This record gives sequence, structure tokens and C-alpha cells, in this order.
Amino acid sequence: MKKKKWIITSVILVVFCAGLFVYNHYRGSSSAPDPAAISIPRKNSVLNVNGLVVRPQTLTDGITSVGSLLPDEEVDLSFETSGKIVSINFQEGSTVRKGELLAKVNDKPLLAQLSRYEAQLKLAEDRVYRQSALLEKDAVSQEAYEQARTELAMLNADIDIVRSNIALTELHAPFDGVIGLRNVSEGAYASPSVKLTKIKPLKIDLSVPERYASQIKPGTRLTFTVEGYNETFHAEVYATESKIDPNTHYFSVRAHYPNTRGRLLPGRFVSVKIRMHDIPDAIAVPTEAIVPEMGVDKVYLYKGGKAQAVEVKTGLRTESSIQIIEGLNVGDTLITSGTLQLFDESVNLTAGGPGKATMTLTHYIYNISFVETPKFNYAAALSVFILVVVAVLSAIQMKVGDKRD
Repeated sequence: MKKKKWIITSVILVVFCAGLFVYNHYRGSSSAPDPAAISIPRKNSVLNVNGLVVRPQTLTDGITSVGSLLPDEEVDLSFETSGKIVSINFQEGSTVRKGELLAKVNDKPLLAQLSRYEAQLKLAEDRVYRQSALLEKDAVSQEAYEQARTELAMLNADIDIVRSNIALTELHAPFDGVIGLRNVSEGAYASPSVKLTKIKPLKIDLSVPERYASQIKPGTRLTFTVEGYNETFHAEVYATESKIDPNTHYFSVRAHYPNTRGRLLPGRFVSVKIRMHDIPDAIAVPTEAIVPEMGVDKVYLYKGGKAQAVEVKTGLRTESSIQIIEGLNVGDTLITSGTLQLFDESVNLTAGGPGKATMTLTHYIYNISFVETPKFNYAAALSVFILVVVAVLSAIQMKVGDKRD
């Protein structure tokens, strides 16, 4: 029952669309011609187009992508112990060296504890020495001697612990880098909130299509540009992801840029180009010259004062050009712009005639938009209506197909 309703609905829509077309078709042909609305015969009209003579050229296969600059290293600096900050030894935004003392918390209680343990150390060492001498004369037991040695070892361990805790009160730079902005001052009882960023070199993070997975390897060179800089920068791939993203079918690539002068900062977007290989003596045409039609690609050639549609087989695609493998020859005159003004069968074979008997719907919409007195509102409405009808019919086809499956 539901299937029958879908079929009835589709038939009604098709009939309505056909009726609308026929109505306007015959209404326009039967009404008195408006002097301002007389159409110009196509055979007498002139179309302004641009063209070029096909020549062999070297076509470069490459990848264009958008990446981002990342710091080579970046850490949040913090103390490993708590206490009051007594000194901050860096300026915000300054460059620091590896091992440089950046900040320190109060360590006076630990120093006092260390002094006490070191004073006890001399006494403990003397006691072990005396116990050893008495043990040789059998004046003390072995147990008393071992106890003295144990106390000395425990005291040395306590000294090592205190010294380690003192070291934790000092914050040193783990690598060369640039200090960020801090949000703490001397006297605060907290860890400093500051980042240390290594910007020499910088990393470039980008993604490339999966078909290039076997070609992008460590050592692959690339170029990139940054908005605001009128120059091209050079980098080199050092690592690739171990798998392809199953959702996007892209895989991640990392490259290094030396950034020796520190001009570029992490976080910026970059336009990346990777040159793969060159195809010599290739026939390539501008992208806009290709006209997809009924599942095939066509171009228009200028021959004998007329435009002739030619089916072509395409290959490599770049930003602005498409390689033609079959269908074009060197020396052909290719129409590169204005192809939207050109039609195929109904115009080239019959010009829509006799009368309007063989005029297609697209040809009709073009005529009422550009050839006759422009009726853009009507043409736009008709185009939208056709779109809706096609969408409904497609939905019906999918629905019926699903039930059959």
C-alpha cells in the first residue's frame, strides 16, 4: 500500500512538471510577440569565449595542505615541592639556557636540618672507628659494632634525602627555550605558573591524502608559506603516523623547520606544498575548461568557427590544471571560458527545432534567461522546482530499492 502511494505521488509530480513546461512553452509561442522580447536566432548570435592552443608542458604532481606550527618542546614549569617563592630569576618572554636557575622556594628549614645531620656525622664516624678497634681486642661484641655501622649508614641516608629536598626547591630550565608569561610573584606560597617553549626548531603538523602514504617518508622536503611573510620557507619530514585515519582517510606527517633566527612562532597556520614528481610533455588544461556531463568529462574545441564537444580522459589534477590522457592533441584550440553558454545535442544537432520540438529543459531555461528578454525569476523558480522533483524522485528510488533489498 505504501509503495503504491509513493508511485502515485511521483507520477503526479512528473505530470505537474511536464504540464508547467508545456503551458509556458505554448503560452510563449501563441501570444503576440513583444517587440522588446524577440529572441535572436542562435545561428546569428556570437558568443564571447576565451581559448588557448594546446601545448605540451611539464606537469608537477604535488600535495597542497594546511598545517600548523608546533613548538619542538613545551612544558609547564612547576616545583616538585611546596614552599614560599623567595626568588624569580627570569624575565617574561626572555630566552633561557638549559640548566639556568629560574626560581627558588624557601629552603632554610632544610639547610638547618642538613647542618644538624652533618654535625652528627662526625660523631657517628668516630663511634664506628672506636667500636672497630675494640672489636679487634674482643672488648665489645659484634652486635655492638654492627649497630654503630647501621646508625652511620642511616645518618648518611638522611643527609642524602635532605640534599635531594633542597635540590627540589630550585627550578631549572630543562632545555633552551623562551619563557612565557608568569602569573605568580615572589612571596607567593605556590608553584609558578609559566610555560617554557622551545622554538628552535619548530615542528610542522599536517595531513595528506592516503594515496601518498607510500611516497611521504622521513627526508621528504617541503615548502610552506606564512601569512604576513613574503617568502617561502623550507622544511623536511622527520616522522609519519603509523596508520591512516579511517574516518578522514588522511595520515599525519611531522616536519622540522630550523627557525634559527626565531622569526616564526608556534600556533600559526601555514600553507604547505610537497613536490612529488614531474610529468614531462604532458597535455594539461585549466580546471574550468572541463565540463562534466552524464558521467563523462568533456571539453570544447574551436573548429571552423564552431564549438565542438570532445570527450576526454583525465589524469593528474593539480590546483589549477588537469592532465588529459586521451581526447586532445597538441595544436588543438581549446575553449577555456564561456563553456556554460555552450550546449550539446539539442543545439548542435537541431537548434531546438523544428520550432521547439527538440528543445531540452536546460536549453529552454537558458533561452528565457539570456537569449530572450531576461526572465530570471521565472528561470530560477523553474530550476529550483526541477531540483525538488529530482530530489523527490531520488528519494522514491532509494525507498523502493531498500524494500527490494
